[in-house]
Amino acid sequence: EFVRLLDYHIFSYVTHRILEIADELYRIDDALKAGFGWEMGPFEQMDALGVKRTFEAMEKAGMAPAPWVKTMLNAGNDSFYQYADGIRQYFDPASGSYREVPGMRSRVSLAALRGQSPVYTNKGCTLHDIGDDVLCLEFHTKMNVIGGEVLQGINKAIDIASESHRGLVVANEGANFSAGANIAMMLMLAMEQEYDELNMAIRYFQNTVMRLRYSPVPVVLAPHGLTLGGGCEMTMHADAAIASAETYIGLVEVGAGLIPAGGGTKEMVLRASDSYYEGGPQLPQLRDRFIAIATAKVATSAYEAFDIGVLDAKKDSVLVQGDRRITEAKNKVLELDRKGYSQPMERDDILVLGRTALGMLYAGTEAFRLGNYATEHDKLIANKLAYIMAGGDLTGQQRVSERYLLELEREAFLSLLGEKKTLERMQAILKTGKPLRN
Repeated sequence: EFVRLLDYHIFSYVTHRILEIADELYRIDDALKAGFGWEMGPFEQMDALGVKRTFEAMEKAGMAPAPWVKTMLNAGNDSFYQYADGIRQYFDPASGSYREVPGMRSRVSLAALRGQSPVYTNKGCTLHDIGDDVLCLEFHTKMNVIGGEVLQGINKAIDIASESHRGLVVANEGANFSAGANIAMMLMLAMEQEYDELNMAIRYFQNTVMRLRYSPVPVVLAPHGLTLGGGCEMTMHADAAIASAETYIGLVEVGAGLIPAGGGTKEMVLRASDSYYEGGPQLPQLRDRFIAIATAKVATSAYEAFDIGVLDAKKDSVLVQGDRRITEAKNKVLELDRKGYSQPMERDDILVLGRTALGMLYAGTEAFRLGNYATEHDKLIANKLAYIMAGGDLTGQQRVSERYLLELEREAFLSLLGEKKTLERMQAILKTGKPLRN
């Protein structure tokens, strides 16, 4: 009741300020979203609640909105915003009609496309044509988690884009890009000891992520909000990422008792290897990337994501205007296409350090355990991660392929799913949303 009455005060106030502090209502919404971090402005909130119903409730509460709102409703207009021919319009009290929100013709809006027939859709995602022969795949699962339907949608989107389009954008307009892979499904399979099915599911995830990297057409991701686990791995494998400044991205699987097995660990090793070729110090580079995964580090902004290694300055960029992410991602696809995009080849020149790195990383995990900074299970997970990042128990440095590292990832992931304490951590994440330290 308190929140409802507070909203009514706000709604009444902003309607009375139209024509005084702003002629256009969208400016008030934009100011509150940009300046105060609101997900929806007050006029957008009234649209979501139902303007007529809210107006009547406000009158009963003695907080009637400005008279122009009643005039708008009496004229048969029941919302402050509407879409016409895919362009967002706002209600103008001065003229009593709808006008186009400036700049919308150059901005891609998935909300505006929802009334049109999609190119492809399933329960987890929808593929839109966003013009100029570019497609956009939108997730719409709960928290945009990545399950079988989403993976199927990504593969289908790449197939369609490869046949008749210039490229693909993967983005959505939800609160978060993706909270990661579907932990509930994995937990259920693990508790039923369906390891063959789990192996197939992990392999399918890995192959899908690799298709993002080695697609015949450019694939650009536009992450925002929470971009965790599998969402982060997909971002790392795209040809480019146009990230909102408000992006909280990281490989967080260790918090659920697992390791990144959708190509995330492999990609960190690959990026470390590339830094060696550029003259970077080997062990410190690998150690920093190991710590980022082992501590489930999440960037507090897209800018920090470059520091922890999940965004790459060579191909990724940050956009402060988060509502232009999809537009700029589309522009990036067109730019890559104009430059003559060609399908990359899978890498087989990844330099791993073998026992030299393994010894250093094992010593670090043991020190953390002895100092009570990590539990015995933390140490087990970290040692499995160290084994992958060192390239296995090799006697010396060696060049390996991406597929080799993916096999190590999958093997470690499956072995952890057989651990009771990992299952307890997964249950805790699902029940409380918080990691369990056991």
